[in-house]
Amino acid sequence: MDFSNGFVILACIIVLWIIGRVFSIPIKAILKLVFNSILGGILIFLINLIGGSLGFHIGLNIGTSLLVGILGVPGAILLIVLKLFI
Repeated sequence: MDFSNGFVILACIIVLWIIGRVFSIPIKAILKLVFNSILGGILIFLINLIGGSLGFHIGLNIGTSLLVGILGVPGAILLIVLKLFI
């Protein structure tokens, strides 16, 4: 292997490392949002399960799940407050 081939291999490794770093950050954010949305859906389901006996129900859809997924427990409290006022 001559000296120029070593530079090409090193450059390819560096480029692949940079591409991996660039694309790993958005994928982590998307996976975190999906995970939090699933947890939000479970939290809304539990609210509906407990509130079902009291006649309280929050619709479980993509919007409410994303809201609770992004905001967490304050998002669930926001949905409860909105449901009580509306």
